Amino acid sequence: MPNRLAQSQSLYLRKHAENPIDWWPWCEEALEKAKAEDKPIFLSIGYSSCHWCTVMEGEAFSDRAIAEYMNAYFLPIKVDREERPDLDSIYMQALQMMTGQGGWPLNIFLSPEDRVPFYGGTYFPVEPRYGRPGFLQILQAIRRFYDLEKTKLKSVKEEIFTYLQKAVQLPAAELSEELLQRGLKANTGVVASESYGPCFPMIPYAEVALRWARYKIKTKYDGEKIAIKRGLDLVLGGIYDHVGGGFHRYTVDANWTVPHFEKMLYDNGQILEYLANLWSMNVRLPAIERAITGTVQWLKREMTAPAGYFYAAQDADSFTDANATEPEEGYFYVWSYSELEKLLSPEEFTELKNQFFITPEGNFEGRIVLKRRHQGELSEIALSALEKLFQIRYGAPSASLKTFPPARDNQEAKSKNWLGRIPPVTDTKMIVAWNSLTISGLTRAGIVFNQPEYLDLAVKAADFILENQWIDGRFHRINYDGKTAIPAQSEDYALFIKALLDLHQASQITANPQSPNFPIPAPDFPDSYWLEKALKLQQEFDEFLWCAEMGGYYNTASDKSQELLVRERSYIDNAIPSANGIAIANLVRLALLTENLQYLEKAERALKGFASIMKRSAQACPSLFAALDWYENYTLIRSSVEEIASLIKQYLPTCVFKLENNLPVGSVGLVCQGLTCQEPARNSQQMWEQIQQSQVRR
Repeated sequence: MPNRLAQSQSLYLRKHAENPIDWWPWCEEALEKAKAEDKPIFLSIGYSSCHWCTVMEGEAFSDRAIAEYMNAYFLPIKVDREERPDLDSIYMQALQMMTGQGGWPLNIFLSPEDRVPFYGGTYFPVEPRYGRPGFLQILQAIRRFYDLEKTKLKSVKEEIFTYLQKAVQLPAAELSEELLQRGLKANTGVVASESYGPCFPMIPYAEVALRWARYKIKTKYDGEKIAIKRGLDLVLGGIYDHVGGGFHRYTVDANWTVPHFEKMLYDNGQILEYLANLWSMNVRLPAIERAITGTVQWLKREMTAPAGYFYAAQDADSFTDANATEPEEGYFYVWSYSELEKLLSPEEFTELKNQFFITPEGNFEGRIVLKRRHQGELSEIALSALEKLFQIRYGAPSASLKTFPPARDNQEAKSKNWLGRIPPVTDTKMIVAWNSLTISGLTRAGIVFNQPEYLDLAVKAADFILENQWIDGRFHRINYDGKTAIPAQSEDYALFIKALLDLHQASQITANPQSPNFPIPAPDFPDSYWLEKALKLQQEFDEFLWCAEMGGYYNTASDKSQELLVRERSYIDNAIPSANGIAIANLVRLALLTENLQYLEKAERALKGFASIMKRSAQACPSLFAALDWYENYTLIRSSVEEIASLIKQYLPTCVFKLENNLPVGSVGLVCQGLTCQEPARNSQQMWEQIQQSQVRR
C-alpha cells in the first residue's frame, strides 16, 4: 500500500511511495508528531537522479524488518534536496562536522524537540558490507543511545549546534587587490591539481582560472593553460555524451573516462557558458564547438518542456528491456565491442577506433564509454558512425528527431513503445536556479557563436519564469507541470537576476536588427525590458533575504525560515556557484547600468562581510573572488550597437555594455573605469586599449 509520499509532486519523494517505511514529508505536522511521541527524527535527503539514493531505496528502505523498526521507534522524513537546498545545506554541514565527509543520500538523526542532529551518514547497506554496519544495527544502536545516554546526547547536540551557529557568524574584514590576486591564484590551483579520484566539472573554479589568465602574472599556475585543459577534459572525455550530446555529472576515475551517468541541468548550463567564454578567449577548437552544438541540441530534444522551461535532470540508470526488474547503470549510453563491430561498417568501425579509445575489453564493466583521442575535427566517416549509434539509441535519425518526450517514471519507461533503447527517467520539474544557469549559458553561447536559436531558447525559459513563478507577489522556486511551489531561495533570486542581466546585455545588440555582427531580430519589447525585470526582482531579494547585520543574503526569506536551526548565507561553491558570489556581482552590474551607487555600497558591505572567510579559506569560495574581481575592476562601456556587437564576443569578465546614441563628436565610445571615465575613444583600437587597461587595474 502506498505511503503518504504517493501524493507528492516531487519525483524523488514519489520514488519512495511504495516503501514499507511510513515516510512523512518535511512539514509542521510531522515535526510536532515526533515531539509529541518523543521519537527521534530520521531525516533522509536525496534527489531523483542520485544513484546511491536509488540503491538505498531498493535495499534498506524496502526491507520489511527495517521498516517495522523504523516505524515503531523513529519518525521518518523524506526531503528532496532540490526542493529544499536550505535544509540540505544545514544538515550536510552538520554531517561533515560529525564524520568528515558528506554526500547523498544524506541520512541524519535529529532530536525531536529542537531538530538538532546527533548522528548521521550517507549510504547504509541492509547487511554489513563495504566496511559499513547494517542499517538495522544502526537504528537499534541509535535508539539505545537516545533512550539511555541522555547526558552524552545533550553534549553531542550542544557541540554540533554551537558549531553551526559559529559557522554563520563571520566577522567583517577589509578588501584589497592583494586579497583578490591571492584568491584568484588559489582557486586556479584547485583546477590545476592532479586528481586521484572522481573528476567533477568544478566550473566556478574553472571560471576563476579564466579570470586569473588575464593578469599575465608568472606563477606556477598558468591560468590560460589550466582553463584550456579543463575545457578539453570536458569536451573530449567520457563525461560528454559524444552520441547524444550533453554532459554527465562527473567521472568516477581520474582520467575523465567513465562517468556517473546522470545528466544535471545545472552542470550543462554552467559548462555551456564556460566553453563559450573559452571560445571568446580565442580558444577556437573544433571539439569545443561540437560539444556546445551537441549540448544545445540535447537540451532542445530532451530537456525542454512544451511551455519553454528546462527539465531538471536525467537518471544514471535505465532498463535493458521492458521485463527488467531493476534499471542498469549507464545502459542507455554504453556499447559492447561486438555491438559496435556489428552495427558499423568495417570502415566506420576502424575510423571510430582511430578517433575514440575503443578496446575489446572495454572501459566500463566490459562495455565501452566513448572518449575521444584528439581535439580536431571528426572525419565524415566518424560522424557517420556516431549517427548510426544515435539511431540505434533513439530509434530515429538525429535530423528528424526534434523532440524526444521524457520517461517521467520507471513505469512509463518500461511500458512505452520506444523505437530505440529505453531511456533513463527524466525529472521534469522546473527549478528556477538551474534554468537560470542554462539561460545564461545559452545567452553567452548565442552571442559568441551568432546563434539566434540559442537566444530564443533562453528567452522562452525566462519568459516562463516571469509569467509563472509568482504567488501572492512572491517569487517561487519550483514548477511541477504548471503548478508553482516552494518559496524561492537565495540561489533562485541571484541566478535569475544574473540571467536577466545577461539577456539585457544581449539586447544591447539585438536592439538593431540590421546589425551585421549579430543578425538577431529585435524583440517586441524595449531594450530595457530585461533590466527592469531584474531591478524588480532585486528589490524583492533585498526586502526579504538581505542580512542587515552582516551583509550578504540569507538562503531563505525572513518569513520562511522559522523551522531552520540557523539562517545560513551561501558563500561556499558546490555543484553550483554560491548565491552570494553571484548576488554581489549582480549588484556591481546593476550599479553600472543604473548609476545608482547604493548597489555598489551594498556589494562592498557584502564583500566585507565575507572577507574573513575569503582570507581564511580562499579555496572554498571562488564565486566570491569572481565578485571581488567585479568590484575591483568594474568597467562600463558606452558605445554604438556596431562596436558593442564586436566587443561583447570578447572575454571581458568585468565589463558592462550600455548602448549610447549620443556619443561625443568624433568618438566611438566611452570607457569608464570604476567611477572615472577615460577620454572619449577616437577609434576602436584606442577603445580596446582602454578596456584592456581597465580590466586589470593594479
